[in-house]
Amino acid sequence: MCFYLMPVCFLLVAVYMHFELKKQYVPAVILKGLASLAFVIFGIAGSSLCKNQRFAKLVVIGLILGAVADVLLNLRYVFPKVGKQIFLFGILVFLGGHIFYLAALIPLCKNPVVYILAGLAATCLLTIWILRKITAEKAFKIFGVVYVGTITVMNFVALGALIADPCERSYLFFAGAVLFLISDIVLIFNTFGKESKDSLRITNLALYYVGQILIALSLQFG
Repeated sequence: MCFYLMPVCFLLVAVYMHFELKKQYVPAVILKGLASLAFVIFGIAGSSLCKNQRFAKLVVIGLILGAVADVLLNLRYVFPKVGKQIFLFGILVFLGGHIFYLAALIPLCKNPVVYILAGLAATCLLTIWILRKITAEKAFKIFGVVYVGTITVMNFVALGALIADPCERSYLFFAGAVLFLISDIVLIFNTFGKESKDSLRITNLALYYVGQILIALSLQFG
């Protein structure tokens, strides 16, 4: 259903990246918003096929919050004077999306507390590694630790849901969650690392959009 939206999404992302790399930020943010709207529509369309409507509704809300956050993160370039505040608010909205994903997954996972604790342990190790390699203001570090912790825990709970029920939905969601996490790590290094690179930005966006599409696709098998 609406599979044509996948190539449309990737085409919009490619054109968006072209404008962003040329520092034409207004058309870039519009195109990014349209690309994110495509995966939201794809998810909403797929949710009608999902037997578990609770899962579907929570995931769709997560997709919508992700799309809103996408626009916010790029608006910091359009309004540089308040760029820091917009960026932090965008991260907060992304955090909300991950919380909804987490809420959708927990009922599908046996012994979710075990996977949450494992995710928190992994967060500690991942955070120590990241903070050693970046330079950022205290506010960004605090937001970053909470954000990385939430998405890492979400990945472990997604793994728990996969182990509990190894079906198409679980495989697709877990794969999407992993790509989402990797894309965020790349984004952190490219934003707060020693040197920003276009290749890392392209990698970040490619992994992110594939991840979100896989999460949206999982609804058709729920």
